[in-house]
Amino acid sequence: MPDQKLKARFIEPMLLEPAANLPEGGAWVYELKLDGFRAVAFKTGGRIYLRSRNDKDFNARYPAIAQALTAIPDETVIDGEIVALESGRPSFNALQNYETATLIYYVFDVMILAGKDVMNEPLGVRRQLLQENVPAKLDEPIRESPELDASLTDLISSVKAHGLEGLVAKRRDSRYEPGQRSGAWQKMRVNRGQPFVIGG
Repeated sequence: MPDQKLKARFIEPMLLEPAANLPEGGAWVYELKLDGFRAVAFKTGGRIYLRSRNDKDFNARYPAIAQALTAIPDETVIDGEIVALESGRPSFNALQNYETATLIYYVFDVMILAGKDVMNEPLGVRRQLLQENVPAKLDEPIRESPELDASLTDLISSVKAHGLEGLVAKRRDSRYEPGQRSGAWQKMRVNRGQPFVIGG
């Protein structure tokens, strides 16, 4: 039956192809490379499940994030990254000791929305569905990972200047390919490693 609703479930996240240089042109959109833990969240039967990229339970580890996701539509699956912010910047070191950091779940894709599989829709359509149906309903610590509106050259310069980790390029027309590293999504590291500071 075409109108039958799908049950939300864990979907293995689509992977990024490492690249020395990112592609340019109107077919590509750019986002910040977030230095955190990839996490898939889904709601089924009114209950939220927050899972690692390897399908390990994150609910107990990040209860505030799981609680904040309760307003997403039932039978919905979203993809994102859990990031610890220190002085407004992502810090993987802080994520290891997150009691003193601000935790944010940056969402950037939707695979099932209210029981409808949208993985074959192009990225641009999925992002619009995400914006209209997910972040608008949610409060901190849930944020959308925004598309960056600038040239690749300017973005690289800005990422270098701010000491951020890198950039991600995604084909605007890419479908969601669970567990695949097809090259439709690529990542480039700009700054190699961040300073590790131990406070006494």
